[in-house]
Amino acid sequence: MRSKKNFKSKKLTKEELEKASLNLFKKSPKKRFKPTRIAKALRIKNSKDSILDVLKYLEKSGKIRHVVDELYTLEGVSSKNGNDSFIKQQYITGRVDMIKSGSAYIVSERDVPDIYVPKKHLKTALHDDEVIVELHHRRGARKQEGKVVEVKTRAHKKFVGVYDRIGGYGVVEATVRNNSIKIEVVGSHEAQNGDRVIIKIVHYGRNGIVKGEIEKILSSGKGHDLEMTTILINEGFDIAFSDEVLNETAQMHDKITEEDLAIRKDMRKILTFTIDPADAKDFDDAISYRILENGNEEIGVHIADVSHFVKEGSALDKEALARSTSVYLVDRVCPMLPERLSNELCSLRPNEDKFTFSAIFEFDNRGNVLNRWLGRTLTHSDKRFTYEEAQEILDIKHGPYLNELGRVDQISKMLREKRYNNGSIKFESDELRFTLDEDGKPEGVYVKERKDTHLLVEDLMLLANKEVATFISKKEKNTKTIPFIYRIHDQPDPDKLADFALLAADFGLKFNLNTPKEIANSFNNISTKIENVDHLRMLMPLAIRTMAKAEYSSDNIGHYGLGFSHYSHFTSPIRRYADLLVHRILDKNLKETYRVNGPALEQQCKHISRQERKAINAERESVKYMQTVYMHDRIGERFEATVSGVIEKGMFVETLESKAEGLIPFSDIGILKSLTSSSAHLKTPEGEIIYRFGDKLKVVLDGVDIAKRQINFLLSTDED
Repeated sequence: MRSKKNFKSKKLTKEELEKASLNLFKKSPKKRFKPTRIAKALRIKNSKDSILDVLKYLEKSGKIRHVVDELYTLEGVSSKNGNDSFIKQQYITGRVDMIKSGSAYIVSERDVPDIYVPKKHLKTALHDDEVIVELHHRRGARKQEGKVVEVKTRAHKKFVGVYDRIGGYGVVEATVRNNSIKIEVVGSHEAQNGDRVIIKIVHYGRNGIVKGEIEKILSSGKGHDLEMTTILINEGFDIAFSDEVLNETAQMHDKITEEDLAIRKDMRKILTFTIDPADAKDFDDAISYRILENGNEEIGVHIADVSHFVKEGSALDKEALARSTSVYLVDRVCPMLPERLSNELCSLRPNEDKFTFSAIFEFDNRGNVLNRWLGRTLTHSDKRFTYEEAQEILDIKHGPYLNELGRVDQISKMLREKRYNNGSIKFESDELRFTLDEDGKPEGVYVKERKDTHLLVEDLMLLANKEVATFISKKEKNTKTIPFIYRIHDQPDPDKLADFALLAADFGLKFNLNTPKEIANSFNNISTKIENVDHLRMLMPLAIRTMAKAEYSSDNIGHYGLGFSHYSHFTSPIRRYADLLVHRILDKNLKETYRVNGPALEQQCKHISRQERKAINAERESVKYMQTVYMHDRIGERFEATVSGVIEKGMFVETLESKAEGLIPFSDIGILKSLTSSSAHLKTPEGEIIYRFGDKLKVVLDGVDIAKRQINFLLSTDED
């Protein structure tokens, strides 16, 4: 290789420039370089553009990383053992995952630990923004820390906040995940001080100044509708569809043509029914049943054919991808598709012919799948059951289609037993429901009951999802990879599992960590015991926290929780965009071998997964809000509760009635104020056990902060 001296006043070839530039980065791994600085350091005559081209090539090769503007830094340096050393890297790109304190973790797509960023170092970055983080290397730090140096892409376009006029200009202050953002108002509006408004961002300045236009004045009051709207918009979901999307939807029809009859299997004369919640309007799945001539049984899983209506690249398609999911709050649904589609054209309503995409299975009398058929169909639902109606028919053994319902139920139970025997984990967390008055205020709260009919539908949907993914996988064996959307679930984190095993041991429960199969069996054994022992119920949410998060990916690693090597989402395209994409790819691969662009599909998977996480958070926020509203008028009342957790400030308890969780500060417990936690116990410094997690106790509601979704309790005394 030439020496630096030989480069003086010379123009390097592309290959020479690549080697020289990379060596420069390696010699100064903590420095950032731009083209002009490289030219000066190497004393070369190459143009700025030619150097920039080489830098972009090195970035694509994974050797250097783009920081900001034209600045680049080394991607990684070789450690003594030959591996890439994450600790020595100076910059990482990732997405913001904010926590309750207002600080955040930066989650990178690279296989590196999450980076903690204190609130003061987030700049204007908010939840789910893509950012570049400069790493800090504090000696003795327990976790990798950093600070945001640039926000690359913004996840939020609109916010709900409170308008205030300060001096000569208006400001809207919004709060997202406990982090506030002040937005300078531009343009005309009629907002008054104190009004809650929707503001659309028009400019994020490099100096931290954010500007926006007021899109709508919501109200100067508080109200439940206002809170739900705020939750949706501040999580990044639009509450209305554009005129372009609505006009496009208005032109659609569901008339069956001769062409439709020619390309679809006609299932309209076969008994078909739906089983859904009593308040459901979007029926996206139906079940058919018949006995075949050979004596075997056929069950069809029929899914609304949304792809028949939503064409790729249309305004509606782009909007559906942007949303990616319907969001189910306590008192409303923010749909992925306009109501004309979700509740009418696509909904498998009774006594209507519908376009469907089906997975049809032939079973023997032991519940074994003998044959499977996938394809587009026409179906006609003969009956709409609620879960409660179908369950009553099974319980009293009387009612419409009793025999058919009974056989489908029996086959689903056979499928379930096989699934658990093959490593599927039985995780069932409490799902809260509220009864609301005419103003939307919660009057009562209860835990949704899981009936056999819920499990019946679930088992058949799991089967269809698994078989669709398996079909693509088998087709790949005869050709190269077919990019597809899989629903993946990684194995649990070993450290979290070890901690949970110790906790379970404190309750006398054995947890085997030897193999993934034995881990799954241990979880199922605990789940079975929890059903019959009240004080063990607090273990279930802790068990779930050991699990990785399920997500979408074109890279199939299997679904650990279900025990499936191949799994996808096919059964809910009305409310999940992933299922719509699966329908499109599957349909084309039923006719021929078809491949979408793999990297582009993976980017869609990442976007859909992010939207799903935001929807889950919005749903949780709506539940917390309703819990605090429900408890607000009950201050001073006495409740039965269980110990559910502990932090430095105090002990968390959860009421048995409403599942509302609140804090009992140690400062209010008197002689127990120096209580500490040790595994499943709360102890005095002398080692005396005062409480165990899951213990029942009486508490008094001391205070509720609806805005912060916080509840405080006091220990009850005999005088209460």
